[in-house]
Parts: sequence; C-alpha cells; structure tokens
Amino acid sequence: MDKKLRVGILGATGMVGQRFIALLENHPWFEVVTVAASPRSAGKTYKEAVGGRWKMDTPMPACVQDLIVHNVNEVENVAATVDFVFSAVDMSKDEIRAIEEAYAKTETPVVSNNSAHRWTPDVPMVVPEINADHFDVIADQKRRLGTTRGFIAVKPNCSIQSYAPCLAAWKEFGPKEVVATTYQAISGAGKTFQDWPEMVENIIPFIGGEEEKSEQEPLRVLGKVENGQIVKASAPKITCQCIRVPVLNGHTAAVFMNFEKKPTKEQLIKKLVNYKGFPQEAGLPSAPKQFIQYLEEDNRPQVKLDVDYENGMGVSIGRLREDTMFDYKFVGLSHNTVRGAAGGAVLCAEALTAKKFIQSK
Repeated sequence: MDKKLRVGILGATGMVGQRFIALLENHPWFEVVTVAASPRSAGKTYKEAVGGRWKMDTPMPACVQDLIVHNVNEVENVAATVDFVFSAVDMSKDEIRAIEEAYAKTETPVVSNNSAHRWTPDVPMVVPEINADHFDVIADQKRRLGTTRGFIAVKPNCSIQSYAPCLAAWKEFGPKEVVATTYQAISGAGKTFQDWPEMVENIIPFIGGEEEKSEQEPLRVLGKVENGQIVKASAPKITCQCIRVPVLNGHTAAVFMNFEKKPTKEQLIKKLVNYKGFPQEAGLPSAPKQFIQYLEEDNRPQVKLDVDYENGMGVSIGRLREDTMFDYKFVGLSHNTVRGAAGGAVLCAEALTAKKFIQSK
C-alpha cells in the first residue's frame, strides 16, 4: 500500500477505543488521524481527555497524545478528515444505529465494535476467517442507504470467539447441539480491578444480554447471504450460560457438543489446526498465522499462559475428549478485547481493504 488510509476512532477515550489506539500504533496500512468522543471531551487533547483512565498495558502512543478530540456528534466534520472510522461509542442502541448510519451516509465506511447493527439484515457481522463472504451483502446495504462507498460492517460479540471457530472448522461433521458456559473477563465490561474491586475473589453468574448473543450470533456468522440479507443458520442449537470471573483479559468457554456424524478425536484436532480463512490466505497484517492451536496438556488452555497466543488474535483449544452424555467436550480460550473486540474489528477492516470495499477518499 503506497499511502496509509486515514482512520478515525469514534468513542476513542473508552476502553475499546483505547485498545484501537494501541493496536493501530505503527499499523502498516492504517494511521489514526482523528479521535472523536462525547461533547465533554471535545476540544481537549486526547491525553487530557483520557487523563488517568488509560487502561492499556503499553503507554499511550505519542502520535495521538496531542490530537484534538472531536465531538463525535459533529458527523460531517469528523467524516471530512478520514477515509473510514472504527466505532466504539458508548450510547444507547438506537443512538448507535443512528450515528453509524449517519457516518455511512457521508460516504465513510464504518467498522463497528458495537452490537447495535449486528442484526440489521444487510449489515455483515464477520469473523474474517469464517464468513468474509458475507461482505458481499454490502452492495445491497449501499443501495438501501443511497451511498457509493459508505457502509457499516460489524464484528460479533466477544463471548463467541472461543467456540464459534470450532463450529466452522467442524462444519462437515454437522454440529447439531452445543452447551457452552463462558467464563468472562472483567475487561469485557470495560473494567479493571482498580475500578471494580468487588470482582476480586468473586464470581457473578449474570452478564446482561450476553447469553442471548452467545446463543444466536454464531448462527448468523454461520449463515448465508440470500436476497440481499444475511439469513442465519438453523443449526446447531446452542444454549449458553455466561459468568463474570476475576480475570482481567481472556474469555474461557467449557463446551459440550453433539454431531450428526460423530468424528474421531484425531479428525477433530486435524480440522482445528488446519483451519484457515481469507485473512491467512491474503496475508493480512493482523491475521494470526495459525488461527486455532490445539494444546495437548490436561491443564491447558490457561489465561496466564495462552491468552496472548498470536498477539491475542488466535484461539486456543484443549481438553477435547469424549463425554458420557454428549459426543465430545472441550475448553476454549480467546482474548476478549483483542480478537473479541478491537483486534477483530481491525482484522475486518483489513479484509475490507484487501477486498477493495475500503479505499482512500
């Protein structure tokens, strides 16, 4: 790429916005030129607006510290400065739907981390290794919006990343029933232990809205484009419990599965480690070389040992074994704020760029 694409981040001062900032430092294709947030942050430098709320392990990149924060609601002003935007705004779903469409109608592509448009029929919700072909529906979305280059694409919920890739890798065996319990990190709620001390040595057996997302979103990812919209898959049937646990980063899933055609353990492992998709084939900058790793040790995957596999963009699977009630059970792990949030959105943007959906204005 001769010239980097100019990127704006909507909701740049929040935790996911900060993760975008950290991940995009020195990105070979993208350069953050604009940061936007709520009116109370507008007019301040990014460093002033974030203040002591920088939550990343790495220092705030020098290249963004002095950027003046725009008012995210001044859509035309922000859009005029960028080729596309990442959206991580903290608003109601109705407000998010409206503001993301407003940006798209300025002919500015929107790659969103938010959930508001995940079920809009002509908005692709993509894990690039699994369903990059869903980007084809963008042509229909543009017709609805009346745009030539503006559109919205989203990534799915962080909770499904540790088991949905297995459903794709094992598709030929006909997964038909899935029972999953996810053990979810506090960063998924935008928190650290400093600002959520009651989570230390605690478990909360409820995360609002998360179980519905965990049960339904994999079906949309596994679905197909028909008549200008995404039609979700009818199988497998998924039931899920989502539990908040005292871990900073990393969502773990304990999963039980039945298949139409029961495979051997060796067949399942081979499918996992050989599974790849468009990001690997295209050599995208953020793509893990090995999307899914299988760990043989009985005590893996572990958050402390495995959450940063492939810079947080890979998925770790272990403890695959036959079960007394189901065909198989296993444990999965993914990084919820990298693969599951900002990193997954960056990979989507890279795929959209490689497929020419995102270009310089």
